[in-house]
Amino acid sequence: MKKNFAKMFMASTLLAGVLAGCSGAKDSAGGGDTIKVGVNLELSGGVASYGESLASGINLAVDEINKKGGVDGKKIELVKVDNKSDAAEATNGAIKLTSQDKVTAIIGAATSGDTVAQAEIADSNKTVLLTPSGTAPNVTVTDKGKLNEYVFRTSFIDPFQGTVAANFAANELKVKNVAIFADSASDYAKGLAASFKETFEKAGGKVVSEEAYVGKDTDFRATLTRIKSKNPEFIFIPGYYEEVGLIVKQARELGITAPLMGADGWDSPKLVELAGADALNNTFITNHYSSEDPDKKIQTFVAAYKEKNNGESPNAFNALGYDTVYLLADAIKSAGSTDSTKIKEALEKTKDLSLVTGIVTIDKNHNPIKSATVLEYKDGKQVFNTKVDPK
Repeated sequence: MKKNFAKMFMASTLLAGVLAGCSGAKDSAGGGDTIKVGVNLELSGGVASYGESLASGINLAVDEINKKGGVDGKKIELVKVDNKSDAAEATNGAIKLTSQDKVTAIIGAATSGDTVAQAEIADSNKTVLLTPSGTAPNVTVTDKGKLNEYVFRTSFIDPFQGTVAANFAANELKVKNVAIFADSASDYAKGLAASFKETFEKAGGKVVSEEAYVGKDTDFRATLTRIKSKNPEFIFIPGYYEEVGLIVKQARELGITAPLMGADGWDSPKLVELAGADALNNTFITNHYSSEDPDKKIQTFVAAYKEKNNGESPNAFNALGYDTVYLLADAIKSAGSTDSTKIKEALEKTKDLSLVTGIVTIDKNHNPIKSATVLEYKDGKQVFNTKVDPK
């Protein structure tokens, strides 16, 4: 996912010094018994729910790997920083992890914006940066078309999510007329809206209303009333749980009964608190996995996570954090080294790696080719609906 950022390089003097002092690939753990892995996540601030969920999955995976002897006999040691859901803090965290802590790789951030804020640091220091959940295309390939050489992701990208949602609306729900209500200040939401609209219209559907809101808004009634007047059969609402929860609640209060759908930005326990369980009935999201998927690998993970977390069922961010550690560990093992350049090359060669959130092959743009899952909310619970393989 992607969060906008206005203060990306506040620490410009320090950044320049770090970039000037880069010395190429390193083997930071080669001389010891541990592999130092940085974790740069949103552990406080506006999207702390995402960062905390990823951290829980990361911790479980590291515990499992270390109990089995580590990677090539070396235990993984996590070095965590809190980027406070702020791009400038994410940059500072990446500087610390590469220049002071000398980590082998960095996991993070949760959002695309906070990941992009670290990309230049990662590339200049030749340190692998692996985001579990940054879905915007420009995380791995800049808006100018340049590949961020050391940046990878575990999640699929936004255009895929938008396409899956549109096909689900057209083919499964059989709707013909839809509305789109998206966060105009979020590239994440705008990208999803664009891919949804393109795919839905190609399928013969019609977008009867397009409206926008701005992050941190709290009253959406006037806009929802305009949408309601167009009588859409379905409303696509790409955004983050903070606003989406209120939108869903207010939409139902206004008598909008049509199916509502979003993407992975909805996936937070706080969504139910904000919207209410009843209001979320007849809503859907595209997501990375479902804890109810009968797949054996998924159920093994679910059982392990519940055991470690007092019976709590793991969400998609828990699973993505978990998978990111295993993706990185597989690359380190394949490389036979903690040299960052060799790990990067191993990641680029990843093919058909079985993870909880899918069987992963890394493409030329450092994105995973993998399946998506559609979930439905029923009485406040996420229920597995279907799995969609990549085309």
